[in-house]
Amino acid sequence: MDGIVTDVAVGVKRGSDELLSSSLYNSPNSSMSGMVVTANGNDNKKLRVEDRMDCAPSRVLHIRKMPNEVSETEVIALGLPFGKVTNILMLKGKNQAFLELGSEEAAITMVNYYTAVTPHVRNVPVFIQYSNHKELKTDSALNQRAQAVLQAVTAVQSASTPISGTAVSECALTPAQSPVLRIIIDNMFYPVTLDVLQQIFSKFGTVMKIITFTKNNQFQALLQFSDPVNAQQAKLALDGQNIYNACCTLRIDFSKLVNLNVKYNNDKSRDYTRPELPAGDGQPAMDPSVKDSSLLGTPSGMVSPYSSGGAFSSSLGFGQTGGALSPLSAAAAAAAAAGRVALSGVSHSNSGVLLVSNLNEEMVTPQSLFTLFGVYGDAQRVKILYNKKDSALIQMADGNQAQLAMSHLNGQKMYGKIIRVTLSKHQTVQLPREGLDDQGLTKDFTNSPLHRFKKPGSKNFQNIFPPSATLHLSNIPQTITEEDLRTLFENSGGTVKAFKFFQDHKMALLQMSTVEEAIQALIDLHNYNLGDNHHLRVSFSKSTI
Repeated sequence: MDGIVTDVAVGVKRGSDELLSSSLYNSPNSSMSGMVVTANGNDNKKLRVEDRMDCAPSRVLHIRKMPNEVSETEVIALGLPFGKVTNILMLKGKNQAFLELGSEEAAITMVNYYTAVTPHVRNVPVFIQYSNHKELKTDSALNQRAQAVLQAVTAVQSASTPISGTAVSECALTPAQSPVLRIIIDNMFYPVTLDVLQQIFSKFGTVMKIITFTKNNQFQALLQFSDPVNAQQAKLALDGQNIYNACCTLRIDFSKLVNLNVKYNNDKSRDYTRPELPAGDGQPAMDPSVKDSSLLGTPSGMVSPYSSGGAFSSSLGFGQTGGALSPLSAAAAAAAAAGRVALSGVSHSNSGVLLVSNLNEEMVTPQSLFTLFGVYGDAQRVKILYNKKDSALIQMADGNQAQLAMSHLNGQKMYGKIIRVTLSKHQTVQLPREGLDDQGLTKDFTNSPLHRFKKPGSKNFQNIFPPSATLHLSNIPQTITEEDLRTLFENSGGTVKAFKFFQDHKMALLQMSTVEEAIQALIDLHNYNLGDNHHLRVSFSKSTI
């Protein structure tokens, strides 16, 4: 949402407390949508408690329970996929807003869609219902900023130059200079593929080319539309959105490039205008018919993506409401299919069991594997194979966590050896029979207090990154100094290149000289007791010092 002023309260006359009584707001069924702010600014306001199900459809929608400091742009983005947004009234003191769409039909589609798929703003679920008023009348002087944003959005949607003026010139969207977007995926808890991006972004125009790559330990992509206006529309609607709840957040900017040069059509890059391009060395050729059948499917018939994960329904999902499908309708279907494609090719695709081979059998233990693989999911059981001690089976909480751990840890160095991680044919890891001594090669961690992802919505879901030389440290007591931590980490067998405390001293970034050293330090020092019952928390960081 670059270029838009987001910190100005709009449509609020005098104090927001005047708009409705606190008792009405605190009522669990209160909707406050009976309020009208008239153009002449008088104090005639109607207040009526209405039940969402009893209220007749209206093109004015009432949005409640929004997070603090939410911007007009974020509220408008909720309605953009369904049609033109014609007015907005922000009640920032009450964490509410009113949104007026161009037609009642668009509003019905939006409500139907968000009934099936809970809308989220800044990872917070919000509530949307019909207002009992047919249009939103706002004081134009007080609502000037919101109108400026709306005019800018309208200009983008109609592919015209944004309107100039005193209010608009400060915050209107400037015409896009490039049809190429730079996309960064934050908090990538589940794999995001090139095909998923194509499905999501193609709802805003013709996607011509995509290049994906990893930079600064983050998955990134360059995506080229046929028209700069389509790129602007996609950025406005999708920037900051999650592909899945609480993870896989889209960060979108315009690229300085105006054209992408794609040499190969494979799972890393694609030129949709030149299907004859080769796949490149060692890359599987792309079969368009396979892509279409596996990713497009029938959105209304697709199951919720990663349903075994429980808490990870799609944020950019779809409603099973027939015609009530938004421009994001195929995103969940695409992502779900991509998840299955990524795990497919073997009948045990839903297995949460990994086979790890080429381990250093002199050094590896069930505990060390539990700690490392626990960065990417909750490892339940670990078994080092009795007759092949350089291999182990690790049972994760579900198939998605197994996929995540495999994608991040396959090919990494552990105890001096490059490990190989693949999906196992086993569905579970068996514990040894009672009374049988297996020399401590099998451990059950089901009830371990060290699981990072047991709590739904935990912040740990938002801080999952590939192995990197920079480590994030937390739960540091005030008595511990930089020198203490440097010494502790150097004793794990590596060299500390850089260190930086966060302002509150409870967290820090520490950079080892190599990724392998950082992996070793994490295995050795995660949950290390620093005294006063402060157990150090260690994870990989996307930052550098």
